[in-house]
Amino acid sequence: MKRAFRLSDIVFNKNSVVSVGLFDGVHRGHRVVIQDVVHRARVREGRSVIVTFDPHPREVLGKDTQPFKILSTVDERADFCGDLGIDLFFVLSFDYEFSRLSSHFFFQKYLIEGIGVSEVVEGYDHHFGRDREGGAEALLRLGKEFDFTFVALKPVTVDGGIVSSSRIRSLIADGEVERSAYLLGRPYALAGTVVPGDGRGKTLGFPTANIDPENSRKLLPKDGIYVVQVDVEGRREFGMTSIGLRPTFHESGDRTVEVNVLNFDGDLYGRQIRIAFLKRLREERKFRSVDELVKQMTLDREASQRYIEELERTSGRTALYS
Repeated sequence: MKRAFRLSDIVFNKNSVVSVGLFDGVHRGHRVVIQDVVHRARVREGRSVIVTFDPHPREVLGKDTQPFKILSTVDERADFCGDLGIDLFFVLSFDYEFSRLSSHFFFQKYLIEGIGVSEVVEGYDHHFGRDREGGAEALLRLGKEFDFTFVALKPVTVDGGIVSSSRIRSLIADGEVERSAYLLGRPYALAGTVVPGDGRGKTLGFPTANIDPENSRKLLPKDGIYVVQVDVEGRREFGMTSIGLRPTFHESGDRTVEVNVLNFDGDLYGRQIRIAFLKRLREERKFRSVDELVKQMTLDREASQRYIEELERTSGRTALYS
């Protein structure tokens, strides 16, 4: 798959099937759209194209009281789209000036004259252009004007609700990582570098790796203790992850992400690590003593091992996240 960040990087091809969107999380609903783009392009022996934006428009235009957090980085979105068979992944830099382009101007400049397009495939609620003025009706008019076919796909629903990035974002923020994994089609994951910590975990018998997330814009699940899959430079293990403020030892401080890799003995400092959240065990809380904390951590480890054993029994030791 080719990645492009400027129109000058793209060879014009009128026989392209295109979808425009954020695709944040590349969830089950997004995958239906992407797979349809790939299928239609292959049928017509054309090119499949995803056009997306970075940063997320809500990071630029949002009025949220807290910084807006994303489900997937642009590199993760690109990797997922490549795995699904997309030929061209085009990333447009989104800023306030770009947001003021009319839907007609945007479409004509970037898709009609820049990429080339024979078919456009979008989800049920797609909008584009200044103040989200463009929608299905605008695409039908543009199709007649510029001679392309527009296809609107029905939403994907799970448990009576539409699968959407906002729904998944809310689940992860509430710590409901098992439900979010079902909507995503895989466990939610976070990558980063292992950095030095205070070394306290090792003295307690639970050595932990402190993770500095590679992208501070990504959403962290709700504070608590989680069973996770751990990928370290090609090696796959399981572990327990703690997200929070470590209230037993600190009255206040920065939020940290720490992982105790089960059945692993080695130095992880400086290594790239990826954790996929499988199950939330409990909330973070302050313990009255170190002994009480160690007792609970032992119970957490036992619960994690039972969960992993059941997972391996039912599905085998396979990649839950790749």
